[in-house]
Amino acid sequence: MEQLLLDFIMWFKQLSYFGVILSLTFEFVPAELVLPLVGYWVYEGDMKFWLAVLAGNIGGVLGPLTLYALGRYGGRPVILKYGKYFLVREKEINKADHFFEKYGAGVAFFGRFIPGVRTAVSIPCGMAKMSVSKFCIYTFCAMLPVTTLYVYLGFKLGPKWKEVGPLAKQYMTPAAIVVVGGLLLYAGYKLWQSKRTAAK
Repeated sequence: MEQLLLDFIMWFKQLSYFGVILSLTFEFVPAELVLPLVGYWVYEGDMKFWLAVLAGNIGGVLGPLTLYALGRYGGRPVILKYGKYFLVREKEINKADHFFEKYGAGVAFFGRFIPGVRTAVSIPCGMAKMSVSKFCIYTFCAMLPVTTLYVYLGFKLGPKWKEVGPLAKQYMTPAAIVVVGGLLLYAGYKLWQSKRTAAK
């Protein structure tokens, strides 16, 4: 399966940066596979680092937009029926729903750092009819450090770009801890704010 995906991604290479964007638009193609390979292309001199990151980030926004659109225009029944084609299971959808109910629109940013939520988080954003521009801005800002990390590691490892996955997790885990800590602080602030409003 991985080789099939690699052949699919390599076909898009002939389209240069636009091909990077297109390959990431398909949610069934893991960004964790595309971006290190893009970093390797930078290593080979076929692409410029920051243009590759920009292309990866744009694709990283367009991909989630497909799930956002499914949530917004299809609703939960359509998502449950067709989500599997986007590698999103009901368990992940339920978890993303829970996060959205608890943290609101901010989950479009914070949720990108949390395993088991980051892919499916676009769905409740669409179902809640969150502003498309706000969704894109939050997603772009969240994807930028992730995209930069994966492309950079792919560039640094060069021919060993396939080893990026385990290495990236060493960086992603602390980032996820910081994000979860931020979520707890945010939830505490919202609770304090609601109690303060109720006391008036």
